[in-house]
Amino acid sequence: MNKYYLNYLEQLEAEGIYIMREVAAQFEKPSLLFSGGKDSITLVQLAKKAFAPGKFPFPLVHIDTGHNFKEALDYRDNLVKELGAELIVRKVEDSIRERKLTEPKGKFASRNWLQIHTLLDTIEEFKFDACIGGARRDEEKARAKERIFSVRDAFGQWEPKLQRPELWNIYNGRIHKGENVRVFPISNWTELDVWNYIRKENIPLPSIYFAHYRDVIEHEWQLVAVSDYIQIDETDVIMHKRVRYRTVGDMTCTAAVESNAETLDEVVNEIIATRISERGETRIDDKVTEAAMEDRKKGGYF
Repeated sequence: MNKYYLNYLEQLEAEGIYIMREVAAQFEKPSLLFSGGKDSITLVQLAKKAFAPGKFPFPLVHIDTGHNFKEALDYRDNLVKELGAELIVRKVEDSIRERKLTEPKGKFASRNWLQIHTLLDTIEEFKFDACIGGARRDEEKARAKERIFSVRDAFGQWEPKLQRPELWNIYNGRIHKGENVRVFPISNWTELDVWNYIRKENIPLPSIYFAHYRDVIEHEWQLVAVSDYIQIDETDVIMHKRVRYRTVGDMTCTAAVESNAETLDEVVNEIIATRISERGETRIDDKVTEAAMEDRKKGGYF
């Protein structure tokens, strides 16, 4: 990694730390949304640096769909112990039961839409006025419309046409009662930036980010892990392949990529060589409609 790029990563880190401190200064009850994926792990690292040697400042909030990779849950629990942080877990399954929601059906029955209810209920329960998330603008075109401080109305909804200007890195966190702000400190990062930062900081990751053998089926040129959460049909061929994950979502909607990358250096080299975005290559739920992500965000998704 050359000196120029190291300097660039330091600039991104400084911006992220500045945003973390702005959140702590402007809001009374902020939280950090945590999935066990590389982006939320990067957020934890930035928050640690922003407030060291003090106590980790934000509760970690995990909206548990029940369709998680075990490796991500194990990583989450170990990280919380290491940080001494507060962990808040709320389950989509409870929302389905309490709200009498209709469980999705089909081959890859994702609960992504349903977790909106759980997230909004959690925000209301704890009166969070800011939720820090790991979305990046390079991931998807709806996320490219986001400001770093993204205001949500009293119903948790997002209106892309009513975004506030953020000139000269001045972030406006003023909100009315009932509103909240979603904060995205790594908006300006790319997938490659995240991986290079993780390599630079030597941050441990869940093992599924590196090459391993797993039973998968092929669906529309994507490799989906065999699990209790997907429907295996008679026509499906179960294959044992060496794969890794570029992004960590639910097992029902996240595809793997074939890979031999066992180290951070090898992963970075693969990312440099690829021409397809991580969500474009591995997220099944984003392919439902052209506006799938934007529709979810307008409804309250982070």
